[in-house]
Amino acid sequence: MSVFVDIEKHLGSFHLRVKFEAGNETLALLGASGCGKSMTLKCIAGIEKPDYGKIIVDGVTLFDSKKGINLPPQKRRVGLLFQNYALFPNMTVRQNILAGANREKNTANRKKLAEEIMSRFGLSELAEHYPSQLSGGQQQRTALARILVSKPDILLLDEPFSALDSHLRFRLEQEVREVIHKFGKSVILVSHDRDEVFRLSNSIAVMNKGSIDAFGKKDTIFANPQTCMAATLTGCKNISAIQILDDSHVRALDWGIDLKIQGNLQGISHIGIRMHDICEGYGENSLVCNVIEEIENPFSYTIMMRANECQNVSLIGWELGKPEWLRLRANPVTLHLPPQKIILLKGNTHG
Repeated sequence: MSVFVDIEKHLGSFHLRVKFEAGNETLALLGASGCGKSMTLKCIAGIEKPDYGKIIVDGVTLFDSKKGINLPPQKRRVGLLFQNYALFPNMTVRQNILAGANREKNTANRKKLAEEIMSRFGLSELAEHYPSQLSGGQQQRTALARILVSKPDILLLDEPFSALDSHLRFRLEQEVREVIHKFGKSVILVSHDRDEVFRLSNSIAVMNKGSIDAFGKKDTIFANPQTCMAATLTGCKNISAIQILDDSHVRALDWGIDLKIQGNLQGISHIGIRMHDICEGYGENSLVCNVIEEIENPFSYTIMMRANECQNVSLIGWELGKPEWLRLRANPVTLHLPPQKIILLKGNTHG
């Protein structure tokens, strides 16, 4: 175990209650704005103090409310990359990085460390530039270099790409992935972007209103998100409340259709199916749908449909490639929802 967090904090009507542990891996905190993701990072870094609980990193107790332990940020060996990078505006790239190396008391060694990491991050030619003279990507690399030169025991990334233009994100995400790989210790990534989380993380904790709704390896969370909130955050657009008919059949109340399912229905209140998991033609759970709208995406179509015999029900979304839809293009259209692709969901566990 490299990081263990079990804390509570009240902020007015908001109550943060999180408990998780992770090894030398990247754990993503995935959730909507205001759910407590960034507050969790600030508590680990020592910027905010929890009301109760315990935080341990690599066997070192950073916070323990019962024992009265609350190490100050400068003694925690925690590297936190803020959303806005928090570079000192009146310092050059070199000076910012030297500030990060302040644990090294030998001046010559500190300068050597700064030069080495500037070279590693491709910042040597920008050493005398100020933050205002840097691009967003250069600012991010400078902030990461300043963090890593301090040799932290854990790396915290708070929405690391939110300040960047979309065309820069993919390239810089590759750079961050390389940084994470070379770091080789615990990394906690905060994000609300499911694709970013899937590409960068090993495990995911889905947060909702201050608590963790679902926790597990990323493949497991995407295949079985467990709750409606987790399903939504991992990109499932089709979710319906259900009435259980028997052990293997439910009525999807929002879609007005009966469906065969697989799995244990105990505690299940909703079902979902991802738009790309809907299949053309006849099969188990066949239905005829009226096409209400076709939405053109750059490389696919999203087809919004309603079961043929139903009125005043929610639409079902189906996504397929442009050639497939242009070949098929029919109204109504016959589809089937494979039982093994239907996700069984509990109502959100909090709120």
